[in-house]
Amino acid sequence: MFSFKRKHILSAAFIFIMAFLLGQGIARAEEHFFPKAVATSAEGSWGLSFQEDGKPPAANATYEELEQYNAYYAENTDEKVLYLTFDAGYENGNTPAILEALKKHDVSATFFVVGTYLDENEELILQMVSEGHTVGNHTWHHKDISQISTIETFTEEINYVEQKYKEITGKPMTKYYRPPQGKYNEANLKMAQEMGYKTFFWSLAYVDWYQDDQPTHEEAFEKLLKRVHPGAVVLLHSTSSTNAEILDELLTKWEEMGYTFKKLDDL
Repeated sequence: MFSFKRKHILSAAFIFIMAFLLGQGIARAEEHFFPKAVATSAEGSWGLSFQEDGKPPAANATYEELEQYNAYYAENTDEKVLYLTFDAGYENGNTPAILEALKKHDVSATFFVVGTYLDENEELILQMVSEGHTVGNHTWHHKDISQISTIETFTEEINYVEQKYKEITGKPMTKYYRPPQGKYNEANLKMAQEMGYKTFFWSLAYVDWYQDDQPTHEEAFEKLLKRVHPGAVVLLHSTSSTNAEILDELLTKWEEMGYTFKKLDDL
């Protein structure tokens, strides 16, 4: 009787183990052939959670989930390297000081610009290019791109910026794209990829975009020095007077912490 029960128990255990292993194999195959969709927050916005100073934040999606769409938010590395980017929705006189600080430190940045910026600031665009910076695509109208469902509308938002940039510089635009306000969905990422673009989010930023409520220098340093981490894609706004005032000192402090700077081309 005991032997009969033991045989049945062993048989059941064997069936369970084989089913588990088979299930694991199927799961791995599904992961390989059908990658997980990129997660978004409830609002369809890029989001970060800073959990430990000096370490990369937790993000809406992993490096691997984004990379299948040629999208990035940081480099997965222990090397103390930073990628400096600016969003430029309009010009209010702060960009010249930002460019001066970048030139002093020999740092190449990427400026993601919208249509009105190109229309109204041709000289600054030419200066950015001549000083070795990259000008990226932030769409023509700075709309909530996650609400765009057709490739035709998406293409218009991207192509208008490309065409104006070429008109100003005589050169094709580098195909780097940043969704306005970080609003996105999986379809948008696929659309950008199909157009040959790389999408860049960020892993370090702070609230610097309210022109009439600018952070103090101390508040800016508190966020940008504590949260900096190896491989960070840094987002700053070129409209920020605080950024213009502190950038020289900020770059110096990061350099003293052992950080160097690379272009998005290297990511």
